[in-house]
Amino acid sequence: LAAAMFTVILSLSAATAQGNAVQGEVRKIDEAAGKVTLKHGPIKNLGMDVGMTMTFRVKDPAMLREVQVGDKVEFEAEQAASGYTVTKMQKSN
Repeated sequence: LAAAMFTVILSLSAATAQGNAVQGEVRKIDEAAGKVTLKHGPIKNLGMDVGMTMTFRVKDPAMLREVQVGDKVEFEAEQAASGYTVTKMQKSN
C-alpha cells in the first residue's frame, strides 16, 4: 500500500513539474486569422528565456471568444508545423 501511494505522489509531482503554463496578457485578437498577440514571460519549453510580446496561432479558435484585449491569461504553447501555437489558454487573476 505504501509503495502504491508513493507511486501516485511521484506521478502527481511529475505532472505538476511538466506543466508549461505561462502568464501573459492579451494585446490583440485576430479571430478571422485564428491568432492572438500575447505579452508574456519566459516560455522555457520553447527555449525563450526572456519575456516578449508576440503573435501566436491558436489550436482552437473558440479560445479567442473566451478572452478580451487586456485580460491576464495563463497559457501553454508549443512549436507546431505552422509556427508557435497556443494549445491552452484561460483567464487568470
